[in-house]
Amino acid sequence: RHRPIGIGVQGLADAFILMRQAFESKEAKQLNKDIFETIYYAALTASKDLAIEKGTYESYKGSPVSKGILQFDMWNVKPSDRWEWDLLREEIQKNGVRNSLLVAPMPTASTAQILGNNECFEPYTSNIYTRRVLSGEFIIVNKHLLRDLVKLGIWDDRLKNKLMSSNGSIQNIDEIPENIKNLYKTAWEISQKVLLDMAADRGAFIDQSQSLNIFMENANFAKLTSMHFYGWKAGLKTGMYYLRTKSATDAIKFTLDKEAMSEPTAKVEEVVEVVKK
Repeated sequence: RHRPIGIGVQGLADAFILMRQAFESKEAKQLNKDIFETIYYAALTASKDLAIEKGTYESYKGSPVSKGILQFDMWNVKPSDRWEWDLLREEIQKNGVRNSLLVAPMPTASTAQILGNNECFEPYTSNIYTRRVLSGEFIIVNKHLLRDLVKLGIWDDRLKNKLMSSNGSIQNIDEIPENIKNLYKTAWEISQKVLLDMAADRGAFIDQSQSLNIFMENANFAKLTSMHFYGWKAGLKTGMYYLRTKSATDAIKFTLDKEAMSEPTAKVEEVVEVVKK
């Protein structure tokens, strides 16, 4: 009867990195809004065109969109001048839409891994991780970070070991420049209020909801309550999809060479070759 669909995204963090925009920057926050406004506009336009061809969904009559009320209207948000919203609104009131709901950013965990992107709209949770396949386990470094470190001429075994020792964070590695550190902050190093604010910014263009995760290293009742109410006051439909926490203890890294971490070594030629390709 309602014909809802769910359009989502993946690789938002990758897009920010490729455009050299730190996740917490004003530029990234604006791009976040622009992307989701564009998705919502395109989805409504396509659904309107389908309605002209095949008719509206069965329960269309009486719905907010049938009255010319779009998602951002219910958030009291004025869209940008990027798209012709007034014209689209008129066309929708004349022809209707084929789908009751359109946008629903989902986790994309499996597909993002297959396609080599970061999950949905989340920041990177780490700059190094282990991938398990049938042939065994192997370590993967954030491809964007690896490319930058190779370009700077500082990628070697010593730096690799430091990255592994710091659990994928580069914030306390002295030889890495500050601008690179800002660009590659992990979800644990970004203010959760920034993630909630960005979720609210795009929420005005999401007619279903979004799979928003919260990252707390030392979660407690007070922090969790604060985040939950902050998201609720911002108008989020989903205040928290998953709460991500860290284990109380850290695994012992038997394989790390302490000497390699303290003394410069030759660059890892195999990795450099992969990056060049």
